[in-house]
Amino acid sequence: MDKVAIVGIAQTKYEEDKIDLTISELVFEAVKDLYDQLGISKEDVGCVISSSNDFNDGRTIANMAIQDAAGAVGKSESRVSGDGAFAYVYGAMRILSGYYDTVMVVSHCKCSEVDQHLVNNAIFDPFYQRALGLDQISSAGLMANMYATKYGITPDQAAKVVVKNRKNALNNPYAHLQNQVSIEDVLNSPMVAYPLRKLDLPPFSDGACAMLLTNEENAKKYTGTPVWLKGYGSCTDAYYLGNRNLTDLIGLELAAKAAYKMAGINDPINQIDVAEVYDMFSYHELMSYEALDFCGKGEGGQFIDSGESEMTGKIPVNPSGGVLSSNPTMVNGLIRVAEVASQLMGKADKRQIAGAKIGLANGMNGICSQGNCVLIFGVDGGA
Repeated sequence: MDKVAIVGIAQTKYEEDKIDLTISELVFEAVKDLYDQLGISKEDVGCVISSSNDFNDGRTIANMAIQDAAGAVGKSESRVSGDGAFAYVYGAMRILSGYYDTVMVVSHCKCSEVDQHLVNNAIFDPFYQRALGLDQISSAGLMANMYATKYGITPDQAAKVVVKNRKNALNNPYAHLQNQVSIEDVLNSPMVAYPLRKLDLPPFSDGACAMLLTNEENAKKYTGTPVWLKGYGSCTDAYYLGNRNLTDLIGLELAAKAAYKMAGINDPINQIDVAEVYDMFSYHELMSYEALDFCGKGEGGQFIDSGESEMTGKIPVNPSGGVLSSNPTMVNGLIRVAEVASQLMGKADKRQIAGAKIGLANGMNGICSQGNCVLIFGVDGGA
């Protein structure tokens, strides 16, 4: 087995409605930017892994519509119908197989082209749950309420997550929402699904992200600052919400333990320099602190109060602004990977964490964090 490096990253600006671009054109924008940065062409790419969803793209086998834009015609090409972090993992496995020297991973989503509440509702069981009108937002409200009730988390503590991430997004030129908010703004925004208010939830965004992966032999040919995969873990929880413990992110916790073991992480708060987590709603980031062992069970509120997840804290979380600031649903996990890689390359501009050498990225599929993956990256030469 070889080592896997990220050697190039490209992102589009994330916006509410990229009405001037088709899905294919959106992908082309990210892929062309990546090619231009690295000075490569499609002949330099061994295979292409894409990430999207038929429901959002409005057609079956939707990756067929982007093959030319992604430079995938005549190449081995596969799609992950889900979060972009899982597409990264698929791409990394292609490198580890030894069959490919280079793999491009590209993820896209235009949330503006379909009613996201209908798409979310379609995830639920068609006989027993879909007719209830459940979607990501209503189920997130159930989870947030159960978590807050069990551990005594206050609305103010959840609001601090929004304030932090929206402040961080001011330094991210790709972020969708780039206006700072206060705790009062969050607490006075309209109630959507108790206890979640409008500002506790992310926007829906359009955008794309692409990156090039390669092996140890070729990494330095593309960049002087390759970022290496050090550890990975994944876990999928039960499908039915009633069969799961919604007060704790058990799947994320188990995924993190596996990733930490592979990467040799035994003290994450002191060994990890930066983290990009999937903050699907404000309380979700607090729950993630606990699942990732940044703090103890029920201490997510205290952790945000401590300031340790701020840009100047012991482990900055979501310097990019997170999902709460940009939410192209299928792309979110790959954005987390891209942002961590940018940090470790020292190319995160105004959102750069000084001296970052180890980073964590978290991807998620399904309702209420059903499927989780945790990836650990480093600058010192692979897993």
